[in-house]
Amino acid sequence: MPKLSRLSRLVFIWRHAVAAVWVSTALIVAACSPTAEGASGTTVRLGYFPNITHATAIVGLERGLFADALGDGVRLELHTFNAGGDAIEAIFSGALDASYIGPNPALNAFAESNGQAIRIISGATSGGAALVVRQEITSPEQLAGARLASPQLGNTQDVALRAWLAEQGYETTLEGGGDVEILPQANGDILTAFGAVELAGAWVPEPWATRMVEEAGGHVLVDEAELWPDGDFVTTHLIVATQFLEDHPDVVKDLLVGQVEANGFVNAEPEESQRMVRQAIAELTGSELDADVVAAAWDKLTFTNDPIASSLAESAADAQALGLLEERSFDGIYDLTLLNEVLVAAGEDLVPQP
Repeated sequence: MPKLSRLSRLVFIWRHAVAAVWVSTALIVAACSPTAEGASGTTVRLGYFPNITHATAIVGLERGLFADALGDGVRLELHTFNAGGDAIEAIFSGALDASYIGPNPALNAFAESNGQAIRIISGATSGGAALVVRQEITSPEQLAGARLASPQLGNTQDVALRAWLAEQGYETTLEGGGDVEILPQANGDILTAFGAVELAGAWVPEPWATRMVEEAGGHVLVDEAELWPDGDFVTTHLIVATQFLEDHPDVVKDLLVGQVEANGFVNAEPEESQRMVRQAIAELTGSELDADVVAAAWDKLTFTNDPIASSLAESAADAQALGLLEERSFDGIYDLTLLNEVLVAAGEDLVPQP
C-alpha cells in the first residue's frame, strides 16, 4: 500500500508541525473562555471551530445553553480549532473530551485508534460546500492541468474534490501531482490566492464558497448538495471521547440537551443566530464577516441533529479508494442512544441508530 505509507509520512510531519501551535492556542483559549464552575469537579473540555458551519456550537455557547444544561456541578472548558486534525490530536492526547468536527477527521480518529477513541453522538450541520472556479471555467473538461485547492489534505472537502475529479476521469496524487494539481491550504489563504488568480478554483465550505463568489469573482461549478440524495450530507457533527462517554454518560446526555436546544434556536431564530455567530467569530478571529455573506451562506446550510450516517459511509468509501483512509469497517462509530433519549424528552423525532 505505497499511497498509505506516503500519507503516513505526510501526516507525521504535519502533526509535529502543528503540535506546538495547537498547545499555545488551546491554552490561551481555555484561559479566556467562559466557564460554568461547579462543585463536583467534573470538567467538559469542548472543541469547536470559529465558522458558521459550527453555528450550533457557537449559538449554544453564546446563549449559555450548554452551561445551563450541564448545571452548576460541571465546569465547561472551551477550545477552538482551525482544522479537524488538530482537534483529533487533542482528543488523542487526553486534552479534549468532545468536539464539533467534520466527518473525515472523525473517520480518521476511529480508524487510527482501531475503533476505540471516539464516538459520533449527534449531528449538527448539513450542506454548505462547493467547488468555486474562475468565470471562464464552465465545464469539468476545462480543469485539465489546472491548480485547485482544498482546506487540508484528507479533510472532508479534500476527499470530496478528489473523488469528484476521479469521476471526471482525472488522476490526482497526495503530493499535488497528476492531471489536476491540488494544493491544500487554509481557507483564508485560498480566498487570497483565488483573488490573485493563483488558483483556478477550490472546493471549500461556507462561508468561503460564498466569499469566493462575491469577493473574488468566482462562480459555483459544483454545489456538493447536488451530489447527494435530497441534498443532505454531514458537514459538522458532535463527537466524544469514548472513555469520557463511558465514565460520564449523564454529563454527555446533558451536553446533548444543550446541543438539541441550540439547534432548535438556530432554526427558530436564524437572523439572531447569524448575528451571534458573526459577533463570536469576530471576537475569536479578529475578523468580522459581512452580514450579507453570512445570510447567503446560511441558506445553503441545514442545522439538524441527524448525523446523516449514509453520507459518512460514502465519504469513508471515497477516502479509502483514494488511499486517504485505512481499509476497515466503521461499525460502532455511532452511539446515538443518549441523543434519542434527549429527543424523546423534547418531543422530537428519533434518529435511527446506524
